[in-house]
Amino acid sequence: MSIDTDTAARVAKLARIRVEDDQLPALAQEFSNILEFIEQLNEVDVDGVEPMVSVTPMRLKRRQDGVTDGNQQDKVLSNAPDAREGFFAVPKVVE
Repeated sequence: MSIDTDTAARVAKLARIRVEDDQLPALAQEFSNILEFIEQLNEVDVDGVEPMVSVTPMRLKRRQDGVTDGNQQDKVLSNAPDAREGFFAVPKVVE
């Protein structure tokens, strides 16, 4: 599939990317190269191939999902530059 400069300009406009007119042919060629590569990938037979999350098979560590209050308010507020009444104090920005 080949992309012309008009299509490249339209894609750039939709992506809100300013592209100078003299750069459009190069951008169109780059889009065409990307689409050619995708077409090559579509030719690969992947039937029976399991999807991968990682190159090494591993299971994620899991823990019991339990609701707690955290009970760490003092620890969380210990580094706050200004904390009042158990909350972060920030300057007023809206009148």
